[in-house]
Amino acid sequence: MEPPAGKPSCEQIIDIFPDPFVVINRDYRIVAANKNYLKHYGYPDIRAVVGKPCHEISHHSAVPCSQNGEHCPLERVFETGEPTQVMHMHFRDGVEEFCQLHSTPLLDADGKVLYVGETIYPVSRPTEDRILVGRSRPMLRMISLLQRVAPTPTTVLLLGESGVGKECVAQYIHQYSHRSRLPFVIVDCGTLGENLIESELFGHEKGAFTGAASRKKGLFEVAHGGTLFIDEIAELPLPLQTKLLRVLETGSIRRIGGTEYIKVDVRVIAATNKDLQAMVERNEFRQDLYYRFSAFPVTIPSLRERPDDIPALAEHFLSRTEDGDRHLPLSPDVIETLMSHDYPGNVRELRNVLERAAILAYGQVMCPEHVVFETARAPREPGNLPPRRRRLIERRGCRFSDDEIITALQRCDGHRARAAELLGVSERTLYRYVQKLRAKLPPELAAEFAEE
Repeated sequence: MEPPAGKPSCEQIIDIFPDPFVVINRDYRIVAANKNYLKHYGYPDIRAVVGKPCHEISHHSAVPCSQNGEHCPLERVFETGEPTQVMHMHFRDGVEEFCQLHSTPLLDADGKVLYVGETIYPVSRPTEDRILVGRSRPMLRMISLLQRVAPTPTTVLLLGESGVGKECVAQYIHQYSHRSRLPFVIVDCGTLGENLIESELFGHEKGAFTGAASRKKGLFEVAHGGTLFIDEIAELPLPLQTKLLRVLETGSIRRIGGTEYIKVDVRVIAATNKDLQAMVERNEFRQDLYYRFSAFPVTIPSLRERPDDIPALAEHFLSRTEDGDRHLPLSPDVIETLMSHDYPGNVRELRNVLERAAILAYGQVMCPEHVVFETARAPREPGNLPPRRRRLIERRGCRFSDDEIITALQRCDGHRARAAELLGVSERTLYRYVQKLRAKLPPELAAEFAEE
């Protein structure tokens, strides 16, 4: 039905909105979107998105975000009839982008929710250091928790095996908090003696003890306004646990040898690979401090629990080693070998394996014999991989012909992120393919991929 003469259409009205805006029905299908939405996600016109699931556009996912561990604002609005806000991780140009979503019900004449209008406010375009590599379900569930807690002042406890990347997760929380422009300070209780930990955390006055030749600020003071990451919190001696609890409750510290209390504004994130609850039962860790930290625990999945992420992590680590780019994309045989191992040392072990492989393959093409595992445990035979890993290798583990790359790019109108998804490779890997066949690209694609 055409609007009355002289009155603007729905499309004209939403095009006025300065931020990306989309209208979605109960089946997650997009029914309208403004120009800023199309521009933001790289689509040429409205016909490219209408009728498509919203999660396909913003999350590059075949299923709704609630099935990947995120809170779905669409489901919430249809359930309650009330507006809602949520923080989500979207994909834009193949990289993650932290967004705040404002979802509002659009009602019919009887007051029933007919559609949901969603305004998208990008918070920041992440740098490579902010990205947690991996889009497996365990990772998405964890990232959903991080997105919810990051903007709050809540103390966070990170749990997980050694080598899972607790420091990276802590930094991720800091970067997406309101403190991101202020210090991120790390203290590792596992590498310091009791006296040194106290001095590091709280500082000391001149002459407080032998060797204290001058006043020293503690890390709580250094982290003022920002985040203090206390790694291996289980190694903190009981007397210092009492002192730490006081800081968390009062927001003030006192230097060793000092008489005055100093106010500090610090968000604390702690981490451990030990069972703190069992330590409480053995009187090795203060119960009140445990309860203070366990208000928001986040368990970081081991690499065994997210094997789908191994190829992406491998490419990521190689890209950050000297001359590592020359080994990408990885061959099917190398991917299969990497996925045959259980990695008791987790992500840290995988990174070491890739660094070693890059050294051993120097001047050559990386082959399975360059992949040497640290542990004595024998890896699975590649042919005996679990079906889940086998399917991933079949989906990723192939090299593409030039024609296949060009066809994918043409089908996606030169949109690199969507073409990469179509081929089942990372955008970084697709970019390397394109660089090699630049001279063969049709004119319309050559212009799209001109040297940046």
